Amino acid sequence: MVAEFGEPGVQNAKIVDRIEVDPVSGEVVLGMIERRPWGADPRQFQQIEEKINRYLGYALDGHLAEQYPQYQGKQIRIRLDCAEAPAGEALRFVAAAEHATSTHGVAFDAKVTPPKA
Repeated sequence: MVAEFGEPGVQNAKIVDRIEVDPVSGEVVLGMIERRPWGADPRQFQQIEEKINRYLGYALDGHLAEQYPQYQGKQIRIRLDCAEAPAGEALRFVAAAEHATSTHGVAFDAKVTPPKA
């Protein structure tokens, strides 16, 4: 699949990196992976924003429910799995993303997932 669609990560807006159901909330979580530290790439925020917009389209336009009928009617959360906690400009970006997605009824959060050694 990697040969056809490329590596998962925020720099690749063509794919959904991860889909899972949160066992506590029951939300469908669309996960995106950011392995780079904040500020490592001047296009980083733009890439994350593009991926968020793609995920919103995937969920809100019905493609998620079409491919996974068992998720029909479930609450959606977009999760950014990032290598380090957002701070400064990155923290403001995450807050803006939370606000923007909430206007569409979709939750957003960032979860620190350090890279595996």
